[in-house]
Amino acid sequence: MTEQFDIPSASNNVPEFTVSEISGAIRRTLEGTFSRVRVRGEITELKRYPSGHVYFSLKDERGKISGVVWRGSVSRLGLAPENGVEIIATGKISAYGERSSYQLVVERMEYAGEGALLARIERLRIRLAEEGLFDTARKKAIPLLPRVIGVVTSPQGAVLHDICTTLQRRFPRPVIVWPVPVQGEGAAARIAAAIDGFSQLDGQGAVPRPDVLIVARGGGSLEDLMAFNDEAVVRAAAACTIPLISAVGHETDTTLIDFASDRRAPTPTAAAEMAVPVRTELLADIEHRNARALGALSRLLQTARLRLDRASSAMPDLPSLLQTARMQLDDRGRRLDVALPALVQRRKADLVAVERHMPAVETLLAGRRTRLAVLENMLQANMAHTFQRQDAQLGRLRISPAPLQALVRERRTALAGIAGQLEAVSPRAVLARGYALVTAEGRPVTSAGQLRDGERVELTFGDGARPAVIGDGTHQPKQGVLEL
Repeated sequence: MTEQFDIPSASNNVPEFTVSEISGAIRRTLEGTFSRVRVRGEITELKRYPSGHVYFSLKDERGKISGVVWRGSVSRLGLAPENGVEIIATGKISAYGERSSYQLVVERMEYAGEGALLARIERLRIRLAEEGLFDTARKKAIPLLPRVIGVVTSPQGAVLHDICTTLQRRFPRPVIVWPVPVQGEGAAARIAAAIDGFSQLDGQGAVPRPDVLIVARGGGSLEDLMAFNDEAVVRAAAACTIPLISAVGHETDTTLIDFASDRRAPTPTAAAEMAVPVRTELLADIEHRNARALGALSRLLQTARLRLDRASSAMPDLPSLLQTARMQLDDRGRRLDVALPALVQRRKADLVAVERHMPAVETLLAGRRTRLAVLENMLQANMAHTFQRQDAQLGRLRISPAPLQALVRERRTALAGIAGQLEAVSPRAVLARGYALVTAEGRPVTSAGQLRDGERVELTFGDGARPAVIGDGTHQPKQGVLEL
C-alpha cells in the first residue's frame, strides 16, 4: 500500500500583485532610481498636439526612448525641437501604467555639442540661400551720413557703450535703441520683432525712422550666438527695408544674420565706424575738394581770359572798319548820283543819233515795192519765156500760172505785214500823230526843268524840223524861229 502526501505548488510561494501594483512599483522604481537625468539622442517622430504637449522619441545607434514635453514646459525648453536634431534632453524617467511603457519627461533641451549645432545651422543656411535671401542683388547701400541710427542690442553690457562712444567720437548722430535679450529663451523672437518694428516706422510719429540699423552683441560661445542663427531673425533681417549692419560676436564668429544683412562688421565698434564717417576727415576732405575746385576754376578763368585777350588782339578795329565802310558807301552814292543821269543822257543821245540815220519807212517800203515789181516783171518774163519754150517742146501741153501767182500774193501779203510792224515801231509814226521831239544841243529833252529861258532848241515833226527858243514872250524871236 502506497502512502500519498500533498506537495505544495511552487506558485503558492510567489507573491501575487495586481497590474496597478506592478505599474506603480515600476514607476516608483524608475523615478527613484532616475530622479533627474540628461539623455543624449536624435529627435525623431516629433508631434505637436492641440493641447500644447509635444511628443517625440530620442534615438541613437542602439536604442530609442519615448519623450514628452508638457505644455507648461514648452516655453522653457531653450530651443525649438525639430526632427533630425541631436540634443541633450534634461528631465526624469516616468512610467505610463495604462500602456506599460516608460518615457522621458523633458524639462529642458540643448544642442548636443557644436557639431550638431553647426550641422543644423548649415542645413538652414543652404535652405535660405536656395530661397535667395542671401543674394547680392538684395543688398542695400549704406548711406554716407545717416541722420538717425537705430541699434538692436542688449541694454546691459559694453556693446551699446562701445557703439555710442564710437559714434560720438567720429560723427555724433541721434541713436534710437531697441533693447532686446541677445541670448536665452525668447531672445530670437524679441530680436526679430525689433528688426520688424524699426522697418515699419514711417517717420511721421514721435519716433523718427532710422537711416541705418545696427544689430549687435558681444562675443560668446556658439550656443550663446544661436539667437542670431534663428530662421525668424534671418528672415526679418532679409526683409528689413532699412540698410542693416550685423555685428554679432568677434571677428571670427559667423552667424546666419551676417549673410542676410547688407553689411557685416567684425565687431560692434567696427559697425559704428561703418555707419558714419569721421567728421574731421570729412571736413578735411571737403576743404581739400573745395581748394581743388577753386584752383581748377581759377585756372579755367585764367585760360579763358588769355584766349579772350588773344582773340581780341587778333580782331580788327570794328569802329574803323565801320567808318571806312561808311566812307566807301558815301563815295559810291555820290558817284552813282553823277554817273546814272550821265549814262541815261548818253543812251538817249545814242538813240537819237541812230534814229536820225534811220531811213524813212516810206522810202523802205517804196524800195521794197520797186524791188518786188522788178522781181515780178522778171518772173513774168521768165515764165513767158519758159511757157514759150515748153510750148515749142511739148506742143499742146500747157502749165497754169495760178500757183506762181498765189505764191506772189502770199509774199506780198507777208511784206505788207512786215511793213506794218515797222511802221508801228517807227518814231516818225509817233510824230505823225501830232507829237514833236524836242532836242537841245543834239540831245533829247525829257524834262521842262532841263531848259532855260532863251535857250535854243529844235522841234522835230512828222514832216520836218523847226528851230525854236525857250522864252516867256518878252523877247523877239528871229525870223523863222518859233518861240515856246
